[in-house]
Amino acid sequence: MADWNAQLYETFKNERTLPARDLAAAVGQEPVIRALDVGCGTGTSTAVLRVRFPEATLFGVDQSDAMLQKARFTCPDVTFWQLDISGDLSSLPTELDLVFSNACLQWVPGHPVLLPKLMALLRKGGVLAVQIPQQRKHPVHRLIRQLAASDKWAGHFSHQRAFYGLPEEDYYRLLSSLSTDFRLWETTYFHVMPSHQSIVEWYKGTGLRPYLAQLSEDESLAFQHDLLQAIEREFPLQPDGRILFPFPRLFFTARA
Repeated sequence: MADWNAQLYETFKNERTLPARDLAAAVGQEPVIRALDVGCGTGTSTAVLRVRFPEATLFGVDQSDAMLQKARFTCPDVTFWQLDISGDLSSLPTELDLVFSNACLQWVPGHPVLLPKLMALLRKGGVLAVQIPQQRKHPVHRLIRQLAASDKWAGHFSHQRAFYGLPEEDYYRLLSSLSTDFRLWETTYFHVMPSHQSIVEWYKGTGLRPYLAQLSEDESLAFQHDLLQAIEREFPLQPDGRILFPFPRLFFTARA
């Protein structure tokens, strides 16, 4: 699979960072001395942690080398590792005050196994704080899947991108059994987008990547054109010519 494009991902940096700031604010006022950013990407969420917890020693982990190169530039005082968190986590620090993950775990399978492993990195009283885009509730992902499965495009793809997540009740059952204090909530962000094409650009940095990587340049442009038409039908223009783009996200915190 093609590596992440750090520059493209940061096109909507402000919109992508807002949930990270809200998640960091939900951690509470207790001291955070050592914190790990799981799926740190380009370091924007790590920078949020630096502002929120200026005295903390921060660590970051991500699977993408391209993202980590940007993260090391963004946060030069942070120790970063390249690691697939669906595997062995024994190389990561333990006795942490905070394990933080913003918009990462939807890419990682096996949450019933992964989340207890992340909780095990915490000291007693430490907090796991997670934000996951609610992909199954978002119409753009439905449009992408439908388009990829259409008669015109189905033969071009050997696989479709899987998104991983549990129903809210399953997160509750799993984490309330591991945590002394568990909170779960959903927030829908209404982003104001300048055009329908800007929504396509948003997804070129995330959910469209595995599809476009399987196409030639001409096929990629044609697929994006067909998706743009579907998005134009799904999201009406507002009177000022812009688009209201709702994006639901699931949050939870769990104290060890």
